Amino acid sequence: MKKQFLDSGKIVGTHGIRGEVRIDPWCDSPEFLCAFSRLYLDDRGETFIDVKSRPHKNITLTKIKGVDTIEAAERLRGKTVYIDRADVNLDEGVHFVQDLIGLEVRDFDSGKSYGVISDVLRTGANDVYEIKNGGKTYLAPVIDEVVRKIDPDGGCVLITPMKGIFDDED
Repeated sequence: MKKQFLDSGKIVGTHGIRGEVRIDPWCDSPEFLCAFSRLYLDDRGETFIDVKSRPHKNITLTKIKGVDTIEAAERLRGKTVYIDRADVNLDEGVHFVQDLIGLEVRDFDSGKSYGVISDVLRTGANDVYEIKNGGKTYLAPVIDEVVRKIDPDGGCVLITPMKGIFDDED
């Protein structure tokens, strides 16, 4: 079952004296997080904050309605912020990392299981799936030649592995 409220960043500090906070975004970019006018302080959607944000280097500077002093902003340090899945329209073929974690990775042709996705690493050129199987960890590049089908609803990712990913060959 997909989570409705997705952890999307962490308040890491304050900015200025008028109550702005600095958020370390856990999404694709600070600009993505800036698109939201409402963030949540819990994963149930019970506590929300109305915000106005702007990107600044690799963080998001956020003004929270009703937080007007550095002291009030400081009390929010360390809090995780969440977005509501319903507020996001993802492009075709784009998935939330949280929806990929735990998916079984299977061979596109044979159906053989290689393990489950335990993390998605961002390398710059392309993402990389970290796949755990027992005590072993494998890394598979998220490129069209390898990842053939992503099916979060079906609970799997189908791949055609490159030589050397799941064996000791060079």
